[in-house]
Amino acid sequence: MAENRASRKVITLSLGVQWAPSWFRRDWLWALILILSVISTYTQVWKAGFVLDDEIILTANPCIIGPLGLKEIWTTPAADICPLTLTAFWVEHALWGLNPLPYHLVNVLLHGACAILLWRLLRSLRVQGAWLGAALWALHPIAVESVAWITEMKNTESGVFFLLSILFFVRWIRTKDLGGRTGGGWSYALSLFFAALAMAAKSSTVILPVVLCLCAWWIEGRWHWRNVARTVPIFLTAIAAGALSIWTQGLQLATVTDPQLVRTWPERLGAAGNAAWFYLGKLLWPHPLVAIYPPSQIFAGQWVSYLTLPTMIVFLSLFWLNRRSGGAGSRACFFAFAYFLVALLPVLGIFPTPILRLSLVFDHLQYLASIGPLALVGAGLVLLSNSIVPKKQWVQASLCASLLFTLGMVSRQRTLVYESNERFWTDAVAKNLDCWTGYNNLGRALLEKGQVHEALKQLQVALEINPRNVEARNNLGNAFLRRGQLDEAIAQYRKALEINPSYPEVHYNFANALVRKGEFDEAVVQFQKALEINPGYADARNSLGVALVQKGQLDDGIAQFQEVLRFKPDFRLAQDNLSKAQGLLRQNHGHE
Repeated sequence: MAENRASRKVITLSLGVQWAPSWFRRDWLWALILILSVISTYTQVWKAGFVLDDEIILTANPCIIGPLGLKEIWTTPAADICPLTLTAFWVEHALWGLNPLPYHLVNVLLHGACAILLWRLLRSLRVQGAWLGAALWALHPIAVESVAWITEMKNTESGVFFLLSILFFVRWIRTKDLGGRTGGGWSYALSLFFAALAMAAKSSTVILPVVLCLCAWWIEGRWHWRNVARTVPIFLTAIAAGALSIWTQGLQLATVTDPQLVRTWPERLGAAGNAAWFYLGKLLWPHPLVAIYPPSQIFAGQWVSYLTLPTMIVFLSLFWLNRRSGGAGSRACFFAFAYFLVALLPVLGIFPTPILRLSLVFDHLQYLASIGPLALVGAGLVLLSNSIVPKKQWVQASLCASLLFTLGMVSRQRTLVYESNERFWTDAVAKNLDCWTGYNNLGRALLEKGQVHEALKQLQVALEINPRNVEARNNLGNAFLRRGQLDEAIAQYRKALEINPSYPEVHYNFANALVRKGEFDEAVVQFQKALEINPGYADARNSLGVALVQKGQLDDGIAQFQEVLRFKPDFRLAQDNLSKAQGLLRQNHGHE
């Protein structure tokens, strides 16, 4: 019993601080240090705004800001892969509107909560260096993309529920091993509950039942088929969440035509192996970190690219075969890397998703997967320090603190690029000269700031790299329109519609250019096409009403304004246009 208490103390402190006063060894203090470390690392994001696709997910999402709402979040393709996260955004928007600061604060606190839960979970699994492993994961620069990017609350929110589910499952197994002590049933029920929440927050957590089986194997020391039976309800939940993801992702893929998404199965498997090694390399040496990594760096299509997945499988097999003869080290390596590969499985590109048209890897995709290798590193560092500088625990603690401080400073520096879209995409194109989406988004950001000349340069570079980039064509047309070059703008809109005729924003901008040329009949046609594709496009319907009024069709124009206000009653511009049109109508009737 005394030996168990001693081992528990070592696991609890993780850095070997038995020399410190008893109050310094309290769990609440180490939890406080962990959360304060996370907050201090991410203080720079308090100045950050909305970047990347925050507009699509949050600031311009009709399910968040209206006219749609919670019902559509859960019952339509708008649910995408994260209905619970969208629900959280809906609640946040109701509380503080579109002020970015509270969104960032919530995301940082969720990441801190994940770090504390990970520490408690590693302790429950009796992993050496539990606190250090959790701290390495919390402060690692790879996590910055998930924490500093508001949209990726998908990761932090799902991470909280993911870790809670595993934690309660581990507690349930422990109580079962101790003879079914009171409370075990509640632990199992809570594990199921949090598993469902995790998958609703982000569907890539469908790997959770496999992770639970791995944890059961780690605790019991051998494989039992009853572990699968224990997780059947979670497997069924995972199937439902996976089906939802396949449905929504399939609908998005139906509108995307890109050669990056067209790969043979051998190419997909080869790219998956390359991506797994790439992710592992970034954990060991997180430099440089890039928003959009060049696809050629991940999978060049050469014969050696096809060997990476078999190599990964060979290493995993060796760890498995040596799990007994190789001692605890081989067993821990198998557990860590098996978890790493399982957690990465949904995002390795074996099954195509729209995001893969930009790159084969993203830092945020290994947010949860990175737990395995980093926990292993934490355990290894504690064991190494115990062998190199035994009985000098202040030296051990100083070395570990120096490593964490370095990681924190690198992460803190990385968060600076999330200050604005302009800064973010400037950093991206500086590190990836072929990043056409980076040049496009940088051009758009500059255009929004009124720097039209600079925006034109960036958009033209984007089109030199990828001439079929519809978004860049549309933005270039907007830049020409801003300069009053109507013919050049119209030419870009026509080219964009030749590539993708189902792009409502292009029809809308094309129509606006035609209005400025006085071609109202064709403008009305383009507005109507935009509304056929997206009936809830309020700006297009309002502009259609204006064009109809300018054509003298007052009744039709008024009907359009009224329709806009029916599903968006706070649209001030439509209110003003309706009032003016009704005034003109009364004036005409007065003359009659």
